[in-house]
Amino acid sequence: MFATIALVLLVYDLTGSGVGVSAVVIAEILPVLLLAPLAGTLVDRLPRVPVMVGADMLRAVLATSLIFVDNNVSAIYLIAAVLSVGAVLFNPAANSALPTLVAEDELVAANSGIWTAAVLSQIALAPLGGALYAAAGPDLAFGLNAASFAISALLLSGLHLPSAPPSTARRGWMRDALDGARVLISDRLLRALGIGQLLAALSAGATSALLVVLAREHLDLASSSYGLLLGSIGIGATLGPLLLTHWIKDPRRPVFVFGPYAVRGLVDLVLAVTTALPLAMAVLVAYGLGTSTGAVTFMSLLQSHVAPEIRGRIFASFDLIWQLGRLLSILGGGLLADAFGIRAVFYVGGMLLILAAVIGWTGARRAATAV
Repeated sequence: MFATIALVLLVYDLTGSGVGVSAVVIAEILPVLLLAPLAGTLVDRLPRVPVMVGADMLRAVLATSLIFVDNNVSAIYLIAAVLSVGAVLFNPAANSALPTLVAEDELVAANSGIWTAAVLSQIALAPLGGALYAAAGPDLAFGLNAASFAISALLLSGLHLPSAPPSTARRGWMRDALDGARVLISDRLLRALGIGQLLAALSAGATSALLVVLAREHLDLASSSYGLLLGSIGIGATLGPLLLTHWIKDPRRPVFVFGPYAVRGLVDLVLAVTTALPLAMAVLVAYGLGTSTGAVTFMSLLQSHVAPEIRGRIFASFDLIWQLGRLLSILGGGLLADAFGIRAVFYVGGMLLILAAVIGWTGARRAATAV
């Protein structure tokens, strides 16, 4: 979290533009678009724990190198891109491994627990991130980030999965990757989830990347206050899984998968209007709530629906869909912010999220009816 805040603030200070900030996210997205299909095939072929450990060690080395770039924007973009390669491998492996550790009816609880663990750092550290950047610059944040990857690799090296994934029929890397794409397109439920994912990404890419610009130019906040916005999202993101596991009997219903998109869309519309920090923080709690509940239900539905031998490729395909949508969103969002102001980005983003909720929910219901 410290590194995320430090990176966007550093690039904004060095470039002074929304396009400059967006370029960091673009650098992180490109490796996913280029490597995700092959990475998914690799995850389905190799033991998943070594894949995760190797990805973390790669990212530890690269995060350390950010300390030595001397504010060179081109070097920052390059390192951000290679850091993303680690995520391309780690995420499908982790998502594919979880269903081998818990029963199907425990997936929501397990995903909720993992999500909660991830966002606790956001609640605890995000409000301090801007202050740390202002007081000590970005190097300390980057060093902490490198240490976190090394510790993660050490912990994961002791993880033993109860069973290996079923062997994949190997007909060549590209043919195996295309098999995953064919399954996604032909399966009614996966197709509906993919459409909803793409529409949501077309919104969230720009609004997430340019939240720092909204904070500076619309809310008129200092660097030390930007972390308050991320912290508010973190609070809502922690509350979401608690609601799912304690109050909702069947959280994998389409309304709980796609309804959170509508909540986030309404939040974006409010952020485009208000200039009051307390209101912005309050609605961002709702944004975090929608993000966490949607992510947990979405992931649980995928894990229970997809066969073990193809999980790596399906999860990698969804990563590709998400990152492609983010890329298109950021390319348009950065230009839109510079041409018409940051509020226009959040107006458009809000409407796209509401559209994602409507189309995704309708498609999922039709898939359920067909079954």
